[in-house]
Amino acid sequence: MDKTITPSKSLTDGQIDKAVALYRAMLEKHRAELGSEEAQQVLGQSEYVSDLLCVLRTRVEAISKMIVRKVDKVDRTKKPQEVLDATKRRQYTDNGVVKSMPHGTGDGAEVVFFKLDRYVSDVDLEKEYALRGLIAADPYSLAAVNEADPAFADKYPNGTHWQDADGKWCFATFRQWYDDERLVHVDRSGIGSVGSWWFAGVRK
Repeated sequence: MDKTITPSKSLTDGQIDKAVALYRAMLEKHRAELGSEEAQQVLGQSEYVSDLLCVLRTRVEAISKMIVRKVDKVDRTKKPQEVLDATKRRQYTDNGVVKSMPHGTGDGAEVVFFKLDRYVSDVDLEKEYALRGLIAADPYSLAAVNEADPAFADKYPNGTHWQDADGKWCFATFRQWYDDERLVHVDRSGIGSVGSWWFAGVRK
């Protein structure tokens, strides 16, 4: 069953106190790097506090409306091709890219999905993962989610990406085609250029 992260109740007094304490600790750590006179001028700028709030708001909004799927068992001893075969989907793959699929680590996995609704490059997609405290999910964990629930990708076409040994971007995506056929696509480049995917990540 999907677990969706949605905005909760308003910020609490305790959370405000924590935010202030964290910021104070950071200022104390870096006070030698900041000139007193220059800092005084910045503190007098009305935009300064608004900029601080914007940073927090951006990160809070980034982790809202995400979907979490947990799989208790990910068999990382399988060969990459065996992982794809286990999903029982029609495959559109490049053999070399399949062999480059990272295995990941851990007996199970908690995979977090988010959607951008816009085009994004693979490089910028990495920034979107970082904004949410995630790294791109390994294909083994993602395949395990889609193996456990083949219908998940019907509603949430999903994918992940990685770089091969030559530094080239590769991707694995799961979706339902127009004739209701379920597909898995593994190839080089391209996932970042599609705005309709739910991108899969795991927590750092």
